[in-house]
Amino acid sequence: MAPMNEFPTFALSDAGVTHVLRWRSEAGVPPPKRVVVADDTMTADAAYRLVCEGTGLLWRGDFQNARQLLQALNRRAERRRPKPAATPLDAFHLHRQAQAQRARTLGMLLIPLDADYTIPLRRAPDVQAACEEAYGPADADASASALSLRELLGLIGAHEWRRKGVEIPALNARIHPYYGVFSPVRGEYVDLVARATLPPSLDVAFDVGTGTGVLAAVLASRGVKRVIATDQDPRALACARENLERLGYTAQVDVAEADLFPPGRASLVVCNPPWVPARPSSPIEHAVFDPDSRMLRGFLAGLADHLAPGGEGWLILSDFAEHLGLRSRDFLLDAITNGGLEVAGRDDIRPRHPKASDPSDPLFRARAAEVTSLWRLKARAA
Repeated sequence: MAPMNEFPTFALSDAGVTHVLRWRSEAGVPPPKRVVVADDTMTADAAYRLVCEGTGLLWRGDFQNARQLLQALNRRAERRRPKPAATPLDAFHLHRQAQAQRARTLGMLLIPLDADYTIPLRRAPDVQAACEEAYGPADADASASALSLRELLGLIGAHEWRRKGVEIPALNARIHPYYGVFSPVRGEYVDLVARATLPPSLDVAFDVGTGTGVLAAVLASRGVKRVIATDQDPRALACARENLERLGYTAQVDVAEADLFPPGRASLVVCNPPWVPARPSSPIEHAVFDPDSRMLRGFLAGLADHLAPGGEGWLILSDFAEHLGLRSRDFLLDAITNGGLEVAGRDDIRPRHPKASDPSDPLFRARAAEVTSLWRLKARAA
C-alpha cells in the first residue's frame, strides 16, 4: 500500500479533536473541502442542505441508517426538474451534467474505514473482500480512511458481480467481471461474435481490448486454435486471465499487455471499442466513453497492418453515438477508407436492455433507434 502522504487527506473536528483521514476515491474525486460529523439524529432535510453546499458528512451512526439517508438524499435530488432538450445531443449533455451533479451531491455522505477494511459502525457489513478486490491487500500500518457511501455500495455490488458472475449463453457459462472492468451484461455484442461466420483458414485471432476476456473465450469455444487477447488495464488483464483459466481456455488464449494490437498478423482481429466518443468522468468509465474516438481511430488506422492475407477485422460498434449527434456515419466510413480497408459485410442486432423501451429515459429516442453492428472489414486491394 502507498504511504499516507501519497493519498489525499481531509481534516475534521470531532468533540474538540482534529482528525486527519485518508481519502479514497476510485473515481478520482477530490475530498470535500469541509467535513462535519453526522449521525442518526440528523434529518434528511438538514443533510441535504449541507451536501448541496458541498459539505461532507462523515457518518458516525448506524450503517443501515446511513443507507436509508442516502436513499432520502437521492429522492430529493431527483425532484429537480430536468431542463427541456431541443435535440438528442442536448439531451445527452444535460443528462451527463445531471448525472455529475447528482454524483457530487450523493457522494458527500462518507463512511469511515479502518486500516483492515472494517467499518467501525453499528450493523455494518463485512466489506473486506470487496475492498481487497478494489484496493489490494490491507495494510495494518496504514491510517484510517473514508470514502463515499455511494462508492462503497458500488464496491459491494461489484464484489457480488464478481462472485456470482454474468451468464453468457454463447458460452453456456459465466464470466466474472472485476471491479472497474466492463461487465458483459449487454449480450448483443457477444451474440454477434458467436454467430458470425469465421474466416477460412483461421489460425490466429487477436481480441483487441479484451476486458473480461469474454470475446476471446467465445472465439476459443468456436474452435479458434490460438487467440491473443490484449488490454492495457492491469485489472482487465488479471480479470481476463482468471476467466479464461476458469473456463479452461488457457492453452488456446494468451493474454498480453498492449495498447491495441500485439506484434504480428492474424487471420481475424476483433475489437469492441467504447461506443460513446465523450470524456469519461471517472477512470472506470473508460470502458464506455472513448474521448475523440481514440480507440476506434487507432483500431481502424492499424488494422490493415495486422491482418494476414485474406484476413478479416471484426469491428463491433453501436450507432448510439450517431443518434445522439456525437459521431456521424460518414466519420466511420471515412475512417475505414483512410485505414486502407473495405467493408466485406455487416451483421446488425437490436438492443434488449430495458432502457431501450423506457420512454421516461432522457435518452430514449436514441436508445430506441440504436443498432449494434459487427462490421466485417478487409484490407483494400492495392
